[in-house]
Amino acid sequence: MSDFLKDKTAVITGASRGLGQAMALALADAGVRLALVARDEAKLAEVAAAARERGVEAECYRVDVTSESDVLELETKVRERFGKAQILINNAGVNLRKQVTDFTYQDWRYVLDTNLTGAFLMCRSFVPHMKGSGYGRIINMTSIMSHVSLPERIAYSSSKAGLLGMTRALALELATEGVTVVGISPGPFATEMNTSLINDPVKNAQFLESIPMHRWGKVEDIGVLARYLCSEEASFITGTDIVIDGGWLAR
Repeated sequence: MSDFLKDKTAVITGASRGLGQAMALALADAGVRLALVARDEAKLAEVAAAARERGVEAECYRVDVTSESDVLELETKVRERFGKAQILINNAGVNLRKQVTDFTYQDWRYVLDTNLTGAFLMCRSFVPHMKGSGYGRIINMTSIMSHVSLPERIAYSSSKAGLLGMTRALALELATEGVTVVGISPGPFATEMNTSLINDPVKNAQFLESIPMHRWGKVEDIGVLARYLCSEEASFITGTDIVIDGGWLAR
């Protein structure tokens, strides 16, 4: 493995489990120092311990990404601990499945603020770390729900489509800085967000029939992809979105 990423610093939100954990550990394997962000301190500590076992520095930060003051404080703490961050992965996300008429305003704001506004706040704080250095990577975890949708996903699809739009616009702003901005759109992955579906044998079987590869994705696949997008070889990939979905969108 190339040493290109060694000793670079990545800030990863939603790093305590699932896809965030997989991306954190994949980057740790490449020697990246980690600023791990989430609300679950106990789970974050487990990820940090696993990263340190791989020989890299890792710190945990309990942060609500919807809070402007929390994000501003995080930026200060990361800069004091690691210096400038070169990689930002906006992975924090939530989903509520309801009919539009059952959504409260608070429900709507909860999803949009976490999935979209949180990414904006993180980008605003950490883009200055990358400008002027000739290198930077921002990965926004979009979703196949940026491209298609399902019933009862009105807030989630809206937030993820907005995040894809943000990805494109920010990529254009930073194109001459050597900073790439890319979306990763996971399809059906076996994460905690899908636990209720996975644990229902009938619904799970029906859902798997709709996936051309007839299986759930492995979180490790996302980790490998994120690591590649942070590499030197991926320096010309920006303003786009990579779908990893077992063939879902090809139907």
